[in-house]
Amino acid sequence: MDPIAKLMGLRFKSHPWHGVEIGSQAPEVVTCYIEMVPTDTVKYEVDKKSGYLMIDRPQKYSNIVPALYGFIPQTYSGRRVAALSMERSGYKELTGDGDPMDILVLTEKEITHGDILVFGRPIGGLRMIDGRDADDKIIAVLDNDAVYGRFRDIFDLPQPIIDRLKHYFLTYKDLPGNKREREITHVYGIDEAHEVIHKSMEDYQEEFSPMV
Repeated sequence: MDPIAKLMGLRFKSHPWHGVEIGSQAPEVVTCYIEMVPTDTVKYEVDKKSGYLMIDRPQKYSNIVPALYGFIPQTYSGRRVAALSMERSGYKELTGDGDPMDILVLTEKEITHGDILVFGRPIGGLRMIDGRDADDKIIAVLDNDAVYGRFRDIFDLPQPIIDRLKHYFLTYKDLPGNKREREITHVYGIDEAHEVIHKSMEDYQEEFSPMV
């Protein structure tokens, strides 16, 4: 970020998608903007224009987000992310969902509200297809977490945790009488998670290069 932008950031709140840096250690450690925590009973989401956190919808069912949930700043699910998803899943004619890369951060700490930044260490991901959109979910652990910090790859996690993550993402958008077409084709490890993040960083540069 150039010096003028840094000074502006001291005076005005930075947009969490475009104005916050992903971090110099990416993709091994990434800055994460957290929108939701497990105690939330409504779905919060950043308004893309203003950068403010807004209520997207009340949670209709009892499923709750199983960990800190948000996105990786300065990433974008575009053509490269979609191409990788098609290559690995065998699906055709997918597009990126046009959002920043989603991330879920596991921690043993009780964090009670969103609209915060944390450092996450990606350990894997879920290759999700939502309709005809590539909608990957990166799974990370809170950097230096006392409990989850020892896990280096998603396949080191106990299987019930992985099953819980999959169940949440397969059901969290369902509304009464309107079940969406959604599939998780793969659970992938740390190397592929890093590859997905790299693709999303390249997609961001292509999509928003006049801004950055």
